[in-house]
Amino acid sequence: MEKKKSLTPEQLEDAQRLQALYKAKKKAIGVTQQQIADELNITQGAVGHYLNGRNALNVPVASAFAKILQVAISDFSPSIAKEIAGFASSADSNVSYVGEYKKGARYPLISWVSAGAWSEAVEPYTLEEINEWFESDAHVQGEAFWLRVSGDSMTSPVGLSIPEGMLILVDTGREPKNGSLVVAKLTDANEATFKKYVVDEGLGQKYLQPLNPSHQQRIKINGNCRVIGVAVQTMMLLV
Repeated sequence: MEKKKSLTPEQLEDAQRLQALYKAKKKAIGVTQQQIADELNITQGAVGHYLNGRNALNVPVASAFAKILQVAISDFSPSIAKEIAGFASSADSNVSYVGEYKKGARYPLISWVSAGAWSEAVEPYTLEEINEWFESDAHVQGEAFWLRVSGDSMTSPVGLSIPEGMLILVDTGREPKNGSLVVAKLTDANEATFKKYVVDEGLGQKYLQPLNPSHQQRIKINGNCRVIGVAVQTMMLLV
């Protein structure tokens, strides 16, 4: 068997910078290696190999890391950033090559009331009621739908922020983890709500918490709500 080729010093430096960015940002944006693995459709161990410099980064992988960590590729790999820039058709183009287009799955945009009525047995809408469908290449584990964010409870002045009007793709087959952004239905509410899922390991207590610091109230989960799904992608329509 051919021995695996060692990474160049430049590739090792890229991995070190990427690992430092991941460690610095993972708590602030609530991301885990498993979430990155799901996005890339690889194992958690493979993610670790990229972070620890065992596998060399490439354009698709670097692009995915940059998107998830909300940084520029040049922040951790100047060489790959330069490679991507070379794909542009002209020096003054502001469009970068992101790979060959592959058609993704289409999911319906539904209302918050419909989302609150979601269950594994019954879809809370008919096809005739859906006016908008949006495509996504996100790794989805169950049934999924889009929601349009309403209000400012998930708008944050620092770190991860999901402002009003942004679309979120909700995966009903994914189990929430500490830091996940979830859509849940409270027993005394008519519609679903969108919050951060927080687990206090010391107390063994779970909460729903807004990202907006001016919204101080966090909701203790004690059988009073049902988590419908986990947000796996955001999208902003400008027109």
